[in-house]
Amino acid sequence: MKFSNSMMTLFLATSAVAFSPASLPHRRHSNYKSFVLASTENAGDDATFDNDGSMQDDMIDNEGESQDDAPSDVEDLGMESKSTKMEFPSAANSESSVEGTLTTLLQIAASTGRGEFATQEQKEQAESLISILEAQNPTEEPAKSPLAVGRWELLYASTQLFRSSPFFMAGRAVCSTPEQAKQYDWFCDMHRKALAISSIGQVRQIISPTRMTSEFEVQVGAVPFLSDFTPFRYSGGWPVTIEGAIVSSADITPNVYGDAWELYMDTVEIKGSNIPGLRQVLDQGLKLSSRQLGDFLENNVDGYTNPRPVFKTTYLSDNLRISREQDGKVFVYGKLSYDSTPSDYSNVESDLGVLKLLEGFNDAVTKFYI
Repeated sequence: MKFSNSMMTLFLATSAVAFSPASLPHRRHSNYKSFVLASTENAGDDATFDNDGSMQDDMIDNEGESQDDAPSDVEDLGMESKSTKMEFPSAANSESSVEGTLTTLLQIAASTGRGEFATQEQKEQAESLISILEAQNPTEEPAKSPLAVGRWELLYASTQLFRSSPFFMAGRAVCSTPEQAKQYDWFCDMHRKALAISSIGQVRQIISPTRMTSEFEVQVGAVPFLSDFTPFRYSGGWPVTIEGAIVSSADITPNVYGDAWELYMDTVEIKGSNIPGLRQVLDQGLKLSSRQLGDFLENNVDGYTNPRPVFKTTYLSDNLRISREQDGKVFVYGKLSYDSTPSDYSNVESDLGVLKLLEGFNDAVTKFYI
């Protein structure tokens, strides 16, 4: 497999970031569950989905009718029996319920780890639901809309979750041929397999009028099996972990159509690491300056241009955003708030989680308090 110099540079830079420690909050799914509930409840309270401002029920009660009650000659009349496959409302049907479509999409997202473990059939079902929502996008020029500003949590992706980062979108934009794009897809697949021992926590985009900050939180087991250090047997390792958040930032500029942002990648850094010593070094401002690296390559490598990927928004409401990268891979976000301030990880202790472990042991077992 052959790679250009710029691609190889990108892979080396990616690897340097990818194998750094990362972080996961202890209640990583709480906001996700809250959004699922809020989406369905709020939709029933104040959403205006149809032309007349009302919603239509997406489930029709057949009052107990069953297929067995149909006359025996139903097939002779050319009528097909009901399919057990999930059916979705047509995008062309103005009576389609956005509420029902969104609820079904969130069910798929919740049952497949935000799409990470989805089967091909589930991905196709999700794509159909997303297309229905996109056809009913309520916001013109979403890239210029103030509705886009705020904290957005990733709910579903048709590809690896980390590809919602502007860093990886910039990596894809470096590829100038379909063959290079295919190689990059393969690299991303291998990147995720190499990190299979990690648990992905919250994945966010924080949008201000001029900037995008991606926060990707991961937790990785840090200590070997107890039997390696103790005389007794135990089936697992020490319950302490390496934590941290990979934070990448980019400037954003709406395109002339107002439906997409042009991203200008800036920096990648690790925040909230709980590794003693390393945390202090990282907090001193150690980061990967992707923009400076790109400028250097642009000035010294013939034919290289600092990548500016396009990230298109195809649906935007006050609590839901659907965006696609240049190959059409889709990301669905739920809004947490209108706050556009990046997360503060300064309160994460750099103790490998030992302090929390001891506190939990005391609360559950020794119950010794001063």
